[in-house]
Amino acid sequence: MGRGVGFVRGQRKITLGNDMRTFTPLIFALLVGCASVVPNVDEALTPGIFLDLGARASLPAGVELRPVSLQGLQVTMVGEGWRPRLYNDVARYCTIGYGHLIKRAPCDGSEPDYMRVGLSKERGQALLVDDMAAAQIAVMTAVNTDLTDNEYAALCDFVFNVGATNFRNSRLLAMVNARQFDQVPVQLRRWTMAGGKQIKGLVNRRENEIALFFNGKLTPRSAPPADEDISPLDIRTGR
Repeated sequence: MGRGVGFVRGQRKITLGNDMRTFTPLIFALLVGCASVVPNVDEALTPGIFLDLGARASLPAGVELRPVSLQGLQVTMVGEGWRPRLYNDVARYCTIGYGHLIKRAPCDGSEPDYMRVGLSKERGQALLVDDMAAAQIAVMTAVNTDLTDNEYAALCDFVFNVGATNFRNSRLLAMVNARQFDQVPVQLRRWTMAGGKQIKGLVNRRENEIALFFNGKLTPRSAPPADEDISPLDIRTGR
């Protein structure tokens, strides 16, 4: 008996080893994973770069995209978390991998086949590299001073998380462009709110960005100017 899948009216035949077994369509769907329940992951925030569509920018002609280092990508991978199968994030958006947004609606079975069966980490990392491009462009077009690879990567992760508009309007950017890098930790630590609540994951992510920004150097502990507003900010509203 040949190997492969045979079809008959009302049921499907599947070859398992040398045995021919007959299953109903429902059982077949369960076997290949198409009928699995997609979980809701309430702590998974939609990356801000996907919500900030009106802030998309492009690089000037002839300017190449500056890559993010592997060390920088690792900070983003930790911040987003790895989920190889489809899930609905806190906004009930269909997502997979390292925060890769599939659509602004819950998963419903219409997703590409390769996503419905789950991603390899290599494929997830490739999607992240592609997704990160918008954050890289935002940093490259908004920052007007020289950055080391680590400083650049830390800001790219920040923009990926909070969106380009929030970055462009932030005191963080003003401090970076003024090369007041001693104020970067203070400004990064403000962005730990989402939906009006402080999120532990955002606190950890900001600390990872600070460690990356000052990698190999002593992290400044400078106090902000007396008249500087250092109130917490929400990554969605910027306020």
